[in-house]
Amino acid sequence: MHKIWKQKKTEAELQKTPRESPARLRLQKELGELVLTPDTEVTPSADNIMEFVMTYRPTEGYYKDGEFKFQFEIDKEYPHEVPKVRCMQTIFHPNIDTDGKICLNILREDWRPVLNIQAVIFGLQSLFQIPNADDPLNKDAARLMNNDPAEFARTVRLLMRGRTVGSIRYDDVLVKKV
Repeated sequence: MHKIWKQKKTEAELQKTPRESPARLRLQKELGELVLTPDTEVTPSADNIMEFVMTYRPTEGYYKDGEFKFQFEIDKEYPHEVPKVRCMQTIFHPNIDTDGKICLNILREDWRPVLNIQAVIFGLQSLFQIPNADDPLNKDAARLMNNDPAEFARTVRLLMRGRTVGSIRYDDVLVKKV
């Protein structure tokens, strides 16, 4: 009888142990299967797998030699809820505003539960390879990109060094070469 009571107590304790949420399990699987290029890395939060930082260092395009960090926050309803992604630096980009909000269709109306973190990372990389001036958050950057691409390129290079324009302080995002 004592053995049966002990077994029931153990079973009851196991039932009280919190189970991994479906969102957490899916995210663990996705992070384990990520295929990252050498210019991209993902750094998980020390105490919460549902938060991590992606660092991207473009090797070509307007933003070449920059280092851009994105904070990912994954909701417990993931993948039914879109991941929250924010650029951690203030940069001059048509699709990223000075508060770090990102205009990327799969982070808004085109998000579907079949999409994953790999798709978001690819989308962010694409924004740096081919900025989309037709769907801007930063209208000044988009206007300059459309009207004078050479001046846009010069402005991006200048502001990647960290400058203040008007009341906006742009971060120095250039990777220091050793």
